[in-house]
Amino acid sequence: MRNSGAVTRRRRRFDEVVGVFHTDLYRYAAWLSRDPGVAEVVVQETLLRAWKSLDSLKEDGAARQWLLTIVRRENARYFERKAPETVDIDELTPGQSAMVAQEDDPSLEDLRKAILRLQEEYREPLVLQVLMGYSTREIADLMGIKPGAVLTRLHRARLKLKGLIDEDAAA
Repeated sequence: MRNSGAVTRRRRRFDEVVGVFHTDLYRYAAWLSRDPGVAEVVVQETLLRAWKSLDSLKEDGAARQWLLTIVRRENARYFERKAPETVDIDELTPGQSAMVAQEDDPSLEDLRKAILRLQEEYREPLVLQVLMGYSTREIADLMGIKPGAVLTRLHRARLKLKGLIDEDAAA
């Protein structure tokens, strides 16, 4: 059994190194899952995994990339073990119909849909940069690719995104 001093130090390290990224983890999980409820579950599982393997984090400065990798894996695990519930659109309750019909900003929704149509290899670095504010180096570390490849993917993502938006506007 660990002594209380070791537990206190571990808890303090967890709060300082992991706890400060809770908002970023949730934002990334919500983007990946497109569901606030799923995002909460993914973040909880991420924090649990981080707690259990905190000793494997050798460099505190690498915590953010380490945590985002865990979020990505937990999101994939979530959808592997649980098929999302589907609902027949013809059998919606009035409350569900109102939620489906609600669009706050049509242009923002069009942009989101266009981003989701991008291939994963282009969508992920774009989301990490624009939504999460990560640098090219951080994205490269997180994705396990070279910074030059990140820049290429970001450039291509923007070109493809512009093409999709122009295509939708012309339709």
